[in-house]
Amino acid sequence: MKLITEMSKQKLRGGYYTPKKMTDFIMHWGLLDGYKNRVLEPSCGDGAFLESLMEYRNGFEECLAIELDEEEALKASNRVKDIINIQIINNDFFDEYEINLRNHEFDLIIGNPPYIRYQFLSPSQREMHAAILSNNGMKPNKLINAWVSFLVASVERLSAAGKIAMVIPAEILQVAYAADLRLYLTNHLSKVTVITFKKLVFPDVQQEVVLLMGEKSLIKEETKISVVELNDLEDLDFDILNRKLEYKEIDHNKDKWTKYFLSKNELTAIKEIANNESFKKISEYAQVDIGITTGNNKYFSVTKETIQKFNLEKITLPLIGRSAHAKGLYFTEKDWIENVEDGYPASLLLFPDVPFEELPNNLQSYVKQGEENGENTGYKCRIRRNWYRIPSVWEPDAFFLRRNDKYPKFVLNSTNAVSTDTMHRIRFNDGIDKNKVILGYYNSISLAFTEIEGRSYGGGVLEVLPGEVESILIPDLSGLDSSTTQRLMHLVDCNIREKGDIEDILPEINQEILINYLGINPEVVQTFNNIWKKLMNRRRDRK
Repeated sequence: MKLITEMSKQKLRGGYYTPKKMTDFIMHWGLLDGYKNRVLEPSCGDGAFLESLMEYRNGFEECLAIELDEEEALKASNRVKDIINIQIINNDFFDEYEINLRNHEFDLIIGNPPYIRYQFLSPSQREMHAAILSNNGMKPNKLINAWVSFLVASVERLSAAGKIAMVIPAEILQVAYAADLRLYLTNHLSKVTVITFKKLVFPDVQQEVVLLMGEKSLIKEETKISVVELNDLEDLDFDILNRKLEYKEIDHNKDKWTKYFLSKNELTAIKEIANNESFKKISEYAQVDIGITTGNNKYFSVTKETIQKFNLEKITLPLIGRSAHAKGLYFTEKDWIENVEDGYPASLLLFPDVPFEELPNNLQSYVKQGEENGENTGYKCRIRRNWYRIPSVWEPDAFFLRRNDKYPKFVLNSTNAVSTDTMHRIRFNDGIDKNKVILGYYNSISLAFTEIEGRSYGGGVLEVLPGEVESILIPDLSGLDSSTTQRLMHLVDCNIREKGDIEDILPEINQEILINYLGINPEVVQTFNNIWKKLMNRRRDRK
């Protein structure tokens, strides 16, 4: 995390210029259905949206544009100086909202709200940011970026048949902190269109964005959503508005919106399996916790060479630290020894929780070296009573990889290994057959739900957090015979150890478990295989 003194002026105000192709598209969409009385641009910057709006100067009565930065506001004023029905106010949006905006409604609201982290807001901005969220039934927290309150306040100020179009982070589709926002938009808009891009809209900023277009309606009806994916900004043209877009009824909950990339038939299949008693969430079998937070994996995860150099054998634990270390479906002592001999940092240091002067000389030497190199200055280490003592160390029953390429490995702990926070720790409930839970994860339906529950980033990586792992649906295999269980587990284990493609063995597993054992229709199984590959390929194509 950067200090505020290290941030550029542009970064602090969260402003990035919106391409004209996008502002033209938004204005065309916004005024496509006729005259608008009042238009609002809550963060107009240098006036990019206003320049596009000028082409429709007879399509609205008045436009109110707000900009905090005096220099930017002046640029915007110069752009529209001949347009009498556009008023630019040089003020903080939060102040203007409290003083003026909350007493007015707008027929069209457009813009690119600032992407400002909570810690870079002033105390008064934080107060209004939190108030906007709270007053609209959302729970404020320090993870929520300023763009969220800009969007919520704007939707709140929409007229009964108003329209809103904003350029916002793609995080809205999937991150946990936007869950309340997704529900808010679902409950306050009648139609939502989300346009996404495979390539970055702002090439100099590693921030994926989407174009969110929402509409209110005078007629009460179920909220519908359409998610459209384009290759890049060049594909954003007015013809999109003439297409027959597929709108689906949106669930009134906090679920991720990534599932709306899917077809209506695919969404129906998801609901059917979610209501099928033969499938249960992983949380019904186990508890999922983050791996050990060392505060400095490089320092505490050590190689055989480091152990021998400082004589650290007595304070080491077997460690599975990376995906490559998980050689199969089971993590065995043999696997660990091979990792050690291959020179991997395959051991974790667990120092005794005693003052430095009570440590043996060899341990003091390693601690001193760490302090000389500044290894103790990180936040997690700095706040400990003894910075070198890692807390919350326990041996799990299994591991689930946190960040993944094609799919996450779910691995049984067949030795006394521990893991850093690159792996989640799984602790099975009493009486659970852990082999059948592990096997139950490796099929097309559960892999599809992994993609649905997880989240992806610009690099194409799938990240699945503990709560998301617990929400993955897996088949209940409690009645599956032991011989089939062992045979299929051996099949998965060999596939992983031989670095095979999971798709090579899925047909056999799907047939045995989903079709033969559970009686799932083969067409449904194929639908889920398509869902998994569609969502997986979509994120991997973004590498």
